[in-house]
Amino acid sequence: MDFRKFSKLIMIEQTLFALPFALIGVLFAGGGTVSTWVLVVIALTAARTAGMSFNRVIDAEIDAKNPRTMGRLIPSGDMTARSVWAIAIFSSLILILASKLLNDLCFRLSFVAVGLLFTYPYFKRFSSSSHFYLGLVEAAAPIGGYLAVTGEFSIIPFLLGLVILFWIAGLDVVYAIQDMNFDINENLHSIPARLGKKTSLTISAVSYVLSLAVLFWTGLITGRSTFFWTGVIMVGCIFLYQQKLARDNDTAVATRRFFKVNMCVSVILFFGTGLDMVFNRYF
Repeated sequence: MDFRKFSKLIMIEQTLFALPFALIGVLFAGGGTVSTWVLVVIALTAARTAGMSFNRVIDAEIDAKNPRTMGRLIPSGDMTARSVWAIAIFSSLILILASKLLNDLCFRLSFVAVGLLFTYPYFKRFSSSSHFYLGLVEAAAPIGGYLAVTGEFSIIPFLLGLVILFWIAGLDVVYAIQDMNFDINENLHSIPARLGKKTSLTISAVSYVLSLAVLFWTGLITGRSTFFWTGVIMVGCIFLYQQKLARDNDTAVATRRFFKVNMCVSVILFFGTGLDMVFNRYF
């Protein structure tokens, strides 16, 4: 398999922009060591690869029916289901190994993470809550990053997880609008298919507000300062712009713009948190 196919399989650009969420957890935990950062990057990349591979191979039959997704690697014949299963299993093992090298708590939770990654694609077959289940899966990134440093539970990583959970859920609800009619015809469950576009947009907006509120609360109780709050304000502006885009009549164009600007969120929060930590530590 060449790199082009692999990058298309895991949507490598989204993997790169997902990394900062795990690293934000590391920063909130105090920064950790160089080896911690390396292992967290390996674990997150492996998790993302496993998750995308599970999703693509489990949903291959559905993707082949959907005009929007029939060009994906398995339906188009560019990759076999067997090879994608192999990538998913190998990546899961890498995630478990990297977690083992971090600490015992991360090692034990890595099996939970693999379970979440494997079960997510099945959720939309029976529940419209799949958007929030995806949010739960993605929430593991900052939680894992924090626990990689501390090796013990506290409220902070779970607050960071809630920020991601609500944000990703709100994002995925908007994403599902473009497949609303297909989901209805195929008896697949999503909030747009069940409640319609208008109510779905309201749920997405409320999810974004909750995400921002929890982020604000997390900053308050951890004593963040100027750089962090600047990042929060910038993210709030992006959220407002995304919600405006989601209400555009041209769903296809709006969705592309929606996801393009979305990639800035993790980078802004990462640098805001990092600069805040450096400033407070050395100045």
